Amino acid sequence: MYNLNICVLYPELLNIYGDRGNIISLVKRSQWRGISVTVKNVSLGESFDPDQFDIVFLGGGQEHEQMIIKDDIIKKENDINQYIENNKVFLCICGGYQLLGKYYVTSDGKKIELLGALDLWTICSNERMIGNIVFECDFLKSETFDGKVVGFENHSGQTFHGQGVTPLGRVIKGYGNNGEDGFEGALYKNVFCSYSHGSLLPKNPELADYILSTALKEKYADFSGLSSLNNQLEDLARLSVIKRII
Repeated sequence: MYNLNICVLYPELLNIYGDRGNIISLVKRSQWRGISVTVKNVSLGESFDPDQFDIVFLGGGQEHEQMIIKDDIIKKENDINQYIENNKVFLCICGGYQLLGKYYVTSDGKKIELLGALDLWTICSNERMIGNIVFECDFLKSETFDGKVVGFENHSGQTFHGQGVTPLGRVIKGYGNNGEDGFEGALYKNVFCSYSHGSLLPKNPELADYILSTALKEKYADFSGLSSLNNQLEDLARLSVIKRII
């Protein structure tokens, strides 16, 4: 039997707009296939062991919560960088996405140094980017799936990428990373970043399964693929959002 160990970083501080639903989705879609899952929370002042986990989740929070976490996550810098560079799976949403970057510039022009695990940075804008979003992920496209992912975004930060970081997808409707370049989220090795709340994975089972498959491939040499599940309700929900906003 396969087993996955999931770490949730700072769950009591970074869990807005239903971001915890991403963990529920990963757990249930694993269990329905007979894959056992262990979930461990790691918070302020607690150690992070990069060899202990197969998937790490860092959810969203407002600027206030990010500033509470900032110093503590920087103390975990070496272990988090080791985890990422070892091709382990990391899912980051909104504030968690920003925290992985080099810095954040506040509305009053103050530059706050962040983890720096990914070559990206965020600048607070005067415009709040809020609403449903649809974006297209090329790596999800297949003969049976169009690659369209839906979510809900609510952020004032504009995020920009440097070297080695590619977008998660192309914006079809919504703002995405910065409302300017037409891209949403970030990919680096097996790190998946997005501004999509709401929560992201229950609405998009193909993305949830891609993340699970990636983690299992990294852990088990004999892993050949996930068994299929009935996604009829999830697909209807996703398509209804696409139809409503496009």
